[in-house]
Amino acid sequence: MPAKTAPAVEDLSLADLQAEADALRGRINRFRESLGRFFVNKQELIDLMVVAAVAQEPLLLVGPPGTAKSDLVVKFKDALGVPDGDYFEYMLTRFTEPSEIIGAIDIAELKAGRYLRRKEGKLPTARLVFLDEIFKSNSAILNILLTIINEKKFYQEGRPEPVPLRVLFAATNEVPEQGELAALKDRFVLKAESRPVQDEYFAELIDAGLRGEAHKGLNQKPWAEGHCSLDDLLKANRYLTFLFGRTTADGRGEEQNDRQVFFPADVFREYQRLVKTLVREDKIFVSDRKLVKLYKLLRVRAWLFGGGTVSKDDLRLLAYLGETHQEIAHLREKVPLLLGDG
Repeated sequence: MPAKTAPAVEDLSLADLQAEADALRGRINRFRESLGRFFVNKQELIDLMVVAAVAQEPLLLVGPPGTAKSDLVVKFKDALGVPDGDYFEYMLTRFTEPSEIIGAIDIAELKAGRYLRRKEGKLPTARLVFLDEIFKSNSAILNILLTIINEKKFYQEGRPEPVPLRVLFAATNEVPEQGELAALKDRFVLKAESRPVQDEYFAELIDAGLRGEAHKGLNQKPWAEGHCSLDDLLKANRYLTFLFGRTTADGRGEEQNDRQVFFPADVFREYQRLVKTLVREDKIFVSDRKLVKLYKLLRVRAWLFGGGTVSKDDLRLLAYLGETHQEIAHLREKVPLLLGDG
């Protein structure tokens, strides 16, 4: 008899995923810890990338050239074993045309009167996407990206088509101030800074850099250790999504939602206090939508690092809410102080 094929991630039930949840968490944690060995002082960013990927929320990496932003994403992709057909990366400029991102117009179809794009190998067919210098995109690209990020679809002949995009990383050297990019910037709840490490890790940087050059020259990928796959991240997302939407009975027979079960009242009050402080004192922009996205990210972090219940330590994600270089630097110092870590 032919071997049974594994069910697609989107077909798995809560019971299926509950049976696998602990093993999933173990694989994902081994993945993030192992990947950190191939970088100098980038574990914090790798952890954020994993949290964002499981939550299926876009993550923006901010920093000057040469601070490993692209390398982080490429090694992350390699370590997951993502095939070329599921991955798309591109460096954007103000001259980038839509055909470079979503595919050129199919001339044969055009002769037949149909305006269709050859999307194979482009963003509309990828599950994991990396867009470098994302804020250099022009208005045509901007509109396409907003539709894809917001609604997970793009248009062929005026009709929407779903895209399989699940994980989006973007990078920028500069965080723009101009208003026309505000909508795109707001889609990235977390914005994390990738900073130079040479001041504190001079020798380690040289050693790691030379190893990296050797791996590149010899076409080796020792970070592709097979600890977990992209499907593992998607399974974790589906499992947590089931939990977000369900209610359970407590000991008194009353219904409890995800927040009441996994977000202790004292930690939730601290979350509210921190958000109000950052909004009032520091003028940090936190929209209603962003609060909901933050909840997802906090729960994912809590599940990965502690098994489920949100702790005060998970609230350090609030340090990545900055919208400008100044806010990013300020929150990196202020949030730990508000949490009593200073």
